[in-house]
Amino acid sequence: MISRWIDSNANKHVREYKPQGISENLALCVYTTRLLGQESKLVLHGGGNTSVKDVCQDILGVELPVLRVKGSGWDMASIEPEGLPAVRLKPLQSLRSLGKLSDEDMVNFERGNLIDSNAPTPSIETLSHAFLPHRYINHTHSSAVLSLTNQPNGEDFCRDVFGERMGLVPYIMPGFTLAKKVS
Repeated sequence: MISRWIDSNANKHVREYKPQGISENLALCVYTTRLLGQESKLVLHGGGNTSVKDVCQDILGVELPVLRVKGSGWDMASIEPEGLPAVRLKPLQSLRSLGKLSDEDMVNFERGNLIDSNAPTPSIETLSHAFLPHRYINHTHSSAVLSLTNQPNGEDFCRDVFGERMGLVPYIMPGFTLAKKVS
């Protein structure tokens, strides 16, 4: 697969969104999300999401660290900045200390920490993105990787192909338990 990233296009995204008060980090996340979403071999059945750790101001003008993560129902191929709702990052990260958390409580907690209460519901994989240390996370359901993992001996195939360049987490339904395992 060939990278579709073009520096001049990424810079154009940043310039176009700047007058709207969109940060460079968010503009680049929108650009990357669209590139991934437009490649059907990477987003099998539309699956995947992206995020960026950023800062934004609350209603009092206080700058807060936030996670901007793809909102449920947004198409990666045509996402706009509002499709990556801002969720207060520190409260999300504090959930890592819990032993268990129901899906209902997790979604309620995430919605309660949105900067804009009218924003879309954050992805079910929000905590996986929050618990990992990287600024940008791009998660897709690549047909090439799935063709390796969805085999009776998928772990062996993955180790043969990727060696130590990847971590492998056995299948777990998206949510808190997966986020804990991924972290």
